[in-house]
Amino acid sequence: MTIQGNTSRKTTSVALALAAGFCVIASTGCQVSLNGQTLPSPYYLQDDVQYFPSGPEFKLPREAAALKAARAEEKASRR
Repeated sequence: MTIQGNTSRKTTSVALALAAGFCVIASTGCQVSLNGQTLPSPYYLQDDVQYFPSGPEFKLPREAAALKAARAEEKASRR
């Protein structure tokens, strides 16, 4: 083998390895953060959508009732 043939074979194998690495990285579907934006994966249209039904607008009804009862009790004790 000549030195020139060995060098071109190494160059070809390095180029193929880089191309394969690029293809592997480009084909993965993960979220990326770019300039403060979270961008979706290329497969976001095929993702299963999770549905969370809306809950009550006021999330603390028991606490509000307890505060109202405490205020009424305090007001009654002042009289």
